[in-house]
Amino acid sequence: MKNEPSSGRVVLAFSGGLDTSYCVLALREQGFEVHTVFIDTGGLAEGETDAIRQRALDLGAHEHHQVDVSQSIWDEFVVPLVWSQSRVLGEYPMLCSDRYLIVRRSLALCDELDTQHFAHGCTGMGNDQLRFDQTVRSLGDYVIHAPVRDLQKEVSDIRHHEIGVLEAAGHSAPGRSGSYSINENLLGVTISGSEIDRFEAPGPDTWTLCRPRAEWPDVPLEVTLTFERGVATAINGQTMAGPEMLASLNDLFGAYGVGRHIYTGDVTIGLKGRIVFECPGIDALLTAHQALEDTVNTRLQNQFRHLVAQRWAELVYTGFFYEPHKRDLEAYLASSQSAVSGRVTLRSEGGMLHAVAVESDNILQDESAVYAQSCDWTPEEAEGFIKLLGKSSTMAARVRKQ
Repeated sequence: MKNEPSSGRVVLAFSGGLDTSYCVLALREQGFEVHTVFIDTGGLAEGETDAIRQRALDLGAHEHHQVDVSQSIWDEFVVPLVWSQSRVLGEYPMLCSDRYLIVRRSLALCDELDTQHFAHGCTGMGNDQLRFDQTVRSLGDYVIHAPVRDLQKEVSDIRHHEIGVLEAAGHSAPGRSGSYSINENLLGVTISGSEIDRFEAPGPDTWTLCRPRAEWPDVPLEVTLTFERGVATAINGQTMAGPEMLASLNDLFGAYGVGRHIYTGDVTIGLKGRIVFECPGIDALLTAHQALEDTVNTRLQNQFRHLVAQRWAELVYTGFFYEPHKRDLEAYLASSQSAVSGRVTLRSEGGMLHAVAVESDNILQDESAVYAQSCDWTPEEAEGFIKLLGKSSTMAARVRKQ
């Protein structure tokens, strides 16, 4: 355990919302010098970060910090996500994974300020507290402060209490986003609340990145993605940095309604969680990469990818982003991408997304054989192979008839 810092500093991961606003006041009440940090993971309109900074200072933060982690999200999450084709329950591509970068960069600030005290605004009800707390414990020796979770031990209606504390201190409560909780970052957007929580049809205000059918363009969209060793590097021949590429794909395919999902999952803390999520760019990358990888990698490589994907998704979703076993899996995934270079053309006429063409020097194609038409083996060889391949099942059928 590190020695207690004489300054009494604490680093608070600050979003500017009600919970983290309350945290500033609660931590100051405990005697801490509060350093707020906004970890920019994308999804904010121009000027919003300035408003977050001003709010932190108005609440009494000693100093406000801001860190852009968009490139880290691409390098540390998007790239291995695409390599593994991971989706929780085959559906959800873990858009919540920016939380891990938020914690890691917040702890880096703790180190810079010579303090072991880190605070977050998670409640005691959801999965984010697990992601935050486990990441802290995986990365070092820090003291975790969770003022909102602590408040829940004493108060049932925490929202009303938080608003009261803020108003008593002369601060207004942050505005709400209507009936829904909307969480947007570089990866996409997640919408929950209201009728979504009640397992009813989501209302028209839940459309965010993806446009409804009435707004789809009339002209089909075709986009060609270039991959080098499994990493997307260009759109239509134009080289781009990863975050810029993902933002562009969100815009391009979101206009065609691609990437909208309704998902019910088994959460780690709790029972069931239902959300609407939209991730046009992630869907485009996953679709294009799989089309290329399925074409250039061997049957055994492609089969094993599904096993790795399931395990990788489990670790990332449940809070073990910095677990050594995850690094082991990613070492394999990186190796499996050695031949995954080429170009894939994606096409959408609205709603649906298809990889319509694949170009690569590494396509596993025998020029002397065409599927179901011609081959370089004899019919006798095929018959012998079928007989040997099915021998165990054939014998089981005979023996069990007796």
